[in-house]
Amino acid sequence: MDAILQGFYVLSDPFVLGFLTTGVVLGLLIGAIPGLNDNITFAVFIPFVFGMEASHALALMVGVYCSTSVGGAIPAIMLKVPGTASSLLTSIDGNAMTRQGKAPQALSVAITSSVVGGLTSSVVLIFFAPLLAAFALRFGPAENVALGILGLASVVGMMSGSIFKGLIAAAFGLLISSVGYHYGQDRLTFDNFYFYDGVPLVPLLVGLFGITAVLELVEEDVAERLRGNEPGQRQKDVRAVILDSKMVKRLWPTWLRSSAIGNIIGVIPGAGALMAIYISYDQARRHHETKYQNDPDEPKFGEGAVEGVAAPEAANNAVVASSMVPLLSLGIPGNSVSALFIAAMQIKGLAAGPLLFQRNIDIVWMIILAFFAANLMMGPIAYITVRWLISLIYALPRSVLATAVALLCLTGAYAVESTMFGVWVALVFGIVGYGFRKAGVPIAPVILAVILGERIESSLYNALQLSGGNWFTFIDPLGHPISLLLLVVSAGFLASPLIKRWRTSRAR
Repeated sequence: MDAILQGFYVLSDPFVLGFLTTGVVLGLLIGAIPGLNDNITFAVFIPFVFGMEASHALALMVGVYCSTSVGGAIPAIMLKVPGTASSLLTSIDGNAMTRQGKAPQALSVAITSSVVGGLTSSVVLIFFAPLLAAFALRFGPAENVALGILGLASVVGMMSGSIFKGLIAAAFGLLISSVGYHYGQDRLTFDNFYFYDGVPLVPLLVGLFGITAVLELVEEDVAERLRGNEPGQRQKDVRAVILDSKMVKRLWPTWLRSSAIGNIIGVIPGAGALMAIYISYDQARRHHETKYQNDPDEPKFGEGAVEGVAAPEAANNAVVASSMVPLLSLGIPGNSVSALFIAAMQIKGLAAGPLLFQRNIDIVWMIILAFFAANLMMGPIAYITVRWLISLIYALPRSVLATAVALLCLTGAYAVESTMFGVWVALVFGIVGYGFRKAGVPIAPVILAVILGERIESSLYNALQLSGGNWFTFIDPLGHPISLLLLVVSAGFLASPLIKRWRTSRAR
């Protein structure tokens, strides 16, 4: 209790609270810019850490970390342009709701879901950090391979149309992930040294979602002009609304389930937020189909279901605080952002891990309580910020909006490596994404496969090296029970749509 009070005393300093609030606002604004994710934001802020007090610097970073994903949901819902990679699935149902005139509700669901997920993971961080850290240590290369396969298997659940097209998208993503110099061999680099590190992820995301959305905006503008209509915006009420008790009651199961998935996966080093988001989205879809299968008035997943917005946003923010569990308890970063967090701590002379609890217990509890406080203040700040940003978006004609989005996207693509290579990658994949949309090929499986492909390959290599080339190590019930369990669940995910179609055809 004394340690908690020490942390609360540090957090209650006006300057610490000021930096925490500043971080929340900056995270919302930066997250709304396509391509400028929390990784880039943290990297930009690292040099400023040298001249700041430890508590001030860490409070600023906690604020940014908590709110960046919420900022990314704003353009995802309004324009189908995810500000961050973690907003990919939010853009599907969120933008569908916007096109139906339900943008205020979609934004409110996204904000509230993020707050609930963040608060849930903050509570978990407070009470269960040591227990979850011990669970995370049980994940080795074999378990990471199985977890990656589970993520890919969840793609099947998101294929509302042709499973064949979804598998094509996933295969294309795996092909992209294989580009680069790996294990002493260059693959698909075409003797271009820019490809030696693989296809850069941020320009790829910017292209598939941002540039594709720009092309669709231009297409809509041209279509309206050809019909003789004056291009304009279709909705004027842009205020996010407070969710009523009926909607809150409806979404509570989704929030709890998605938050649990985010908390569990967040503590596993290297798993990443996208894994939790895809799995929670798939689980929400399955429950939604079961509950509303006989309701013709209820939108399907991918067509504006509110659970399609709530699930990824709750899981995404649940990962944020839970990823700090292995960092604070063991000194192991849960993802790339927490690795930058460790760098900031080291600059200030703080050693992450067990020694941190012995030497700087006040800082530990300041960080934990800061996550809780940041999520509490994120709600009202996000509502205010959202109204201002969306009012700006709706004030612009489509032609101007498309130009502005294109400039922001290309700036984000250029900022990653400060070369035109990122810009060209974004433009090429923008055309590819536009073609995929026209052909009805889903883009979400491409992104998941690109991100998981390299992780699965490296973990597979390490697992086989450790087992002496024994492929049965992944299903060893004694040596790797978690891996076996995850593979069984993956098989169930893959089989479920086939079984469902067989039952439907048999009933006919």
